[in-house]
Amino acid sequence: MTGSRSETPLVVERVAKSYEVGGRVVPVIGDLSLTLGKGEIVSIVGPSGCGKTTLLNTLCGLLAPDSGRIRWHGREITGQPSNVGYMLQKDLLLPWRTALGNTMLGLEIRGVATGEAEERSRAMLDQLGLHGFADHYPSTLSGGMRQRVALARTLVNEPDVLLLDEPFASLDFQNKLLIESDTAKLVRTGGRSLLLITHDIEEAVSLADRVIVLSKRPTRVKAVYDIALGADRTDMMAARESRDFTQFVRRIWADLDVVLQ
Repeated sequence: MTGSRSETPLVVERVAKSYEVGGRVVPVIGDLSLTLGKGEIVSIVGPSGCGKTTLLNTLCGLLAPDSGRIRWHGREITGQPSNVGYMLQKDLLLPWRTALGNTMLGLEIRGVATGEAEERSRAMLDQLGLHGFADHYPSTLSGGMRQRVALARTLVNEPDVLLLDEPFASLDFQNKLLIESDTAKLVRTGGRSLLLITHDIEEAVSLADRVIVLSKRPTRVKAVYDIALGADRTDMMAARESRDFTQFVRRIWADLDVVLQ
């Protein structure tokens, strides 16, 4: 990130969003504000159906807010912001492309020379533990490997900010911890920022510097927790074994339990 850019990549001020369903207006997001700092990891948790994905789609420009302001690097923009990587729960890999071909896709679209795109993509796959699998097609890869390819495809474009929508939800526990750790290392060592939507409170706490708890629809910020674990924040098992981990999980669960009642 260049020095001219804001130290707070994302500022959301009193954003609201509604849908029209069957001739009536259904509020989804109501007067919501949050920030994402440079080099910060923030997790967002909330009850099912509260509008977490709608919020992420609004932040990345796929949906326009009804009111409020969204500023990226200090500027309000129309449409999708630059240098932002968006990764969904589904890997959305193209079945006719190899792992390498899927990883290269964004670079090709941006016009990066084939040789450079291949070199960068192979290096990213290697970094994510996929050395030797570059020429494999998605149908031959496990769920964890497919998700690593999707992460490589997102990270190889070197985004300043990552927006992740429950990207690890379908993984088994071992793969979840491994890919969470890989993600944390790549974000923290690269000085990137990460906004993570998750339904998993333990994941939210182990990964994040802050956890934001959302209310029911129309969703607002109900609580914010600053997470200090005194552990290696790129090692998910160490984070989960730290002294204060369970206390944070219980407090956030209590907030969510109140929301759900």
